[in-house]
Amino acid sequence: MVTGVAFLLATFLSPLVALVPYEAAAPALVFVGFLMMTQVAGIRWTDVEIAIPAFLTIVVMPFTYSISDGIGVGFVAFVVIKLALGKVRQIHPLMWLAAAMFVVYFTLGPIEAALGI
Repeated sequence: MVTGVAFLLATFLSPLVALVPYEAAAPALVFVGFLMMTQVAGIRWTDVEIAIPAFLTIVVMPFTYSISDGIGVGFVAFVVIKLALGKVRQIHPLMWLAAAMFVVYFTLGPIEAALGI
């Protein structure tokens, strides 16, 4: 409810965004990136099951210019690594669902291109 009300209030302020040049947003983006990178220190880099999906998520985002692509690769990598290590029971059903949906998301474009759709 609070988010919805805040969003409605923000729609009236949206013309003010046009007054701010794009260059002025750069310091804010740098600060957000800094805050995101401070969380990287909390990743257990010695645990392959966690480190590889986290690394792929971090690396894929800037290379594809897409946060959702990075998150999707991390989800799929997590499930594949758990499967490869025989730890199927440790995968939550929602993680199975999310990873399957991301596989569909990633393969839909090439399938449509191959079919000429």
